[in-house]
This record gives sequence, structure tokens and C-alpha cells, in this order.
Amino acid sequence: MKNRVQEKLLKISVFIISLMMIILRFLLNEKGRVTPDSIRFMRFSHNLPIIDNTTTPLGYPLVIKIFTLIGLDEFWSSKLVGILAYLFIIFFAWKKKFYLREVLLTCALFSFVSLFAATLSESLFLPFTFLFLYITRNIIVGKWRFGVSVFYLSLILILLYNVRYAALFFIGSTFLYGIFRNKRTEGKIFIISSLIGFLFIIGYKFLFIDYYNENYVKHFLEIGIYPTSKLLIELFQGLTTSFNPFVHISNPNGGLLNFGIYGIGLFNIILIVILFLKLALSETEKFIVFVGIIGIICSYFIQYFYQTDALDYRLLSGFTFPVWLLFLKKTYQIIGKKVYIITLLSFSSGFIFSWLSKGNYLENRKITKEYLTKKQLMNKKIVFYKNEKTDTRYAEIISTINPNLVFTLNPKDTLNKKVLTNFRVEKKMKINKNQFR
Repeated sequence: MKNRVQEKLLKISVFIISLMMIILRFLLNEKGRVTPDSIRFMRFSHNLPIIDNTTTPLGYPLVIKIFTLIGLDEFWSSKLVGILAYLFIIFFAWKKKFYLREVLLTCALFSFVSLFAATLSESLFLPFTFLFLYITRNIIVGKWRFGVSVFYLSLILILLYNVRYAALFFIGSTFLYGIFRNKRTEGKIFIISSLIGFLFIIGYKFLFIDYYNENYVKHFLEIGIYPTSKLLIELFQGLTTSFNPFVHISNPNGGLLNFGIYGIGLFNIILIVILFLKLALSETEKFIVFVGIIGIICSYFIQYFYQTDALDYRLLSGFTFPVWLLFLKKTYQIIGKKVYIITLLSFSSGFIFSWLSKGNYLENRKITKEYLTKKQLMNKKIVFYKNEKTDTRYAEIISTINPNLVFTLNPKDTLNKKVLTNFRVEKKMKINKNQFR
């Protein structure tokens, strides 16, 4: 009885601290946890129902747009989406008694806290990923009838794809798992549902992507973009930082600290492999491991054909999330409540990092708003010049006030005084900069 009360208090504490950390993560940041990708998301949302681009699936910008209807701007709407995504996962896990402890522990890791705090589609992708795991569990244990199972699984696969195109790997892994289990009822359900998902993707490509951007595939598909030597190094770095529970990014300039960061992640990966091999896994757990591994493998090989950023904790999050859930479940079976120490250390390292690298987004927002008002750019389209060496921090902050911002790569455009550049902006906007970027 005493142990149950203690763990209940631990769970409540982890939940409250995680929620506070999510909020502090974007407030203690000079630009509110936005990236160049965030600019595209917010601009897409701002311009809806006009389709701004097809590089981004419709789901995340559309959800942001919905919350702007209650009076929030795109930036604050994106933060509300992240917080609600976290709350949904916890509430659903509690309501359905499905991996509640593991969800609390996983979502408390600094890398996932950072995702929920960021204006990125991964924050919305994670709750749908959790629903996907729940639905497949119910299918594997035979909880639903055949038709109901096909409907739910097809629906969640389609919803996942509408948030991130990487959901294609979930669809593919579901199909493969169905092939391996084709003699069982769940195998047939997985095959049919994944085929429906593939049909949706084909329709999406011809009816949506090609309609708005007929050159999308030609532009983004290119064989041999990156050499294998480069991709293997990035895969190692991405995996070791993704499975480091304390630090999820390394120093891009190198240094001894990176050896520690990669070392902890590598040790954790080895531990995960040992636990999964030594401890018996249920059919559901085998599926969780399967989709996680296939997703990571596909994320690596797609880089040979599709232009994407280097693999990191963010791009791999949808596939590391199931693995983390199962790993923490197995760890709890061995060491009990001591597993919460991992979360405590992650909280500590996350807070220290956030504090050392802190900026003041609210102050920067105020300065930026005054600047845009003075330049009469609050409600107009903003053109910002950048080149390969441009620090986009100023553009990112501006986009949190006026998301209707596009980049130009043409140097001649800078002759137009209405086109913003870092040189023009930094003379007027003295922002509170992050010391440890």
C-alpha cells in the first residue's frame, strides 16, 4: 500500500514538472523554440484555406489554424497544440490503462519535453503514434471485430500521414508485420489496413500534391544526394543523442563533451538490445520493437533519395518513442521505482541546459512587435533575404509575430529597402541572445 502511494505521488510529480518544463522550455528561449521549419508551418497555417506549399502535410498547420479561431496567433496556437498533445497522451494512457507509467517517464525526458515545447509537427505526431500503438495492441489481442479493426487501423495510419510524411514508414512496417503474420487474423487486418493507407498516399499524391505542385517529386527526389560515409556518421550521432536520456543534442563544433554524449547514448542502445533479447516479449511488444526499428532503418535509407535534414532526435522521435516506452517498462520490471531516477536526472540536465542557454522570448517578442509596427509590416507579407551563411534567428523571431514571411535567395532583392536582411534588422532589433546556442 505504501509503495503504491509513493509511486502515485511520483507520477503526479513527474506530470506537473513535465508540464512546467514544457512551458519554461519555450519561454526561457530567445526565439520561443522555433526553427526555419516552424516558419513554414506558421505561414502555411496563416494562409489557409490557401495552400501555401505541399512540402508540409496539412494536418499540423490546420490544427494550429483551428486554435487561432479562439483569438490566439499562430505562435501561441502552436504552443497550445504542443501542451494539449502532451496532456492528451497522459490522459489517454490513464483512461485506457495503457503504458501510463512508461508514458509519464518517456514524455518527461528532455528530448520529448523539447518537442512538445517546439513549433514542430512532431509534437502532434506523438499522440497519434501513441493511438497507433494502442489500436494495434487491441487488434493483436483480438479485442475488436475484423471490420472495426480495419477501420480504426486504416484511419490512424491516414491521420498519421496527414501530420508527417514519415508515417509512410509506419504504414510499410504494418504491412511487413502483416505479411509475417499472414496466417493469423491480425496479419490480414494489418495487410488490408496498410494497403488502404498506401491507396490514400497514391490519391494524396495525384489529387493534392500534384495539383498544387506538379514538380514536387522531381524537386525532392534525387538519387545519391549524400555519400554513405556521411549518412552513417549522422545515423550514429542521431541514434546516440536520441537514446541519451539527459542530453539530446551534441556540440556541432566537436569536442570532448561529445564523446560523453555519444557514449551515454551508445551504452543505452546496447542496454536496450540486451534487455529486449534477454526478457520475453509479448506479441504487442514485438510489434512495438518491429515498427520502431523499421522506422529508423527507413529514415536512414530514404536519405539516399529524398532531401531531408540530418537524422536527429526530432526526426527519429516517432520511432524512438515506442522503443523508449518498452525499454522503460522492462527497466521498471528489473529495478522498480528506481527507474524514476532517470527522469529526475533528465529534468535536472534539461533545466540546467535551459537556464544556461536562456534567452527571453517575451522581451524579444515585445522588441520585434515594436519594430514591425514601426516598419508597418505587422499585417503585410515579409520578404527576408538569406544565403547559406545567414543566421535565420531574426527571421524566426519575426515569424512568431507575423508568420507571413518568405525567404529570397536572390542578392539583387536586397536593393529593395522593403526586403529585410540580418544587417538591416540587427541594427534596429537588439534581441536577448542565447549564450549557449
